Amino acid sequence: MGLSMSAAFTIFAKKVGRERRIPFEVSADPFYSEENIAELERRIADMKAGRNTHEHDLIEVE
Repeated sequence: MGLSMSAAFTIFAKKVGRERRIPFEVSADPFYSEENIAELERRIADMKAGRNTHEHDLIEVE
């Protein structure tokens, strides 16, 4: 049987108080990095301008 929500929060709160920090890393999704957004914007601009577009045959998988 798992911990109740209040017991889990109590453990979390004690750990925060003891360590003076949250007990896990917080990070943003790398998909939204400045470099990736710039690349996506460049590709969208290319597509709208008709540049760097390629057609591919579909491959059927049985």
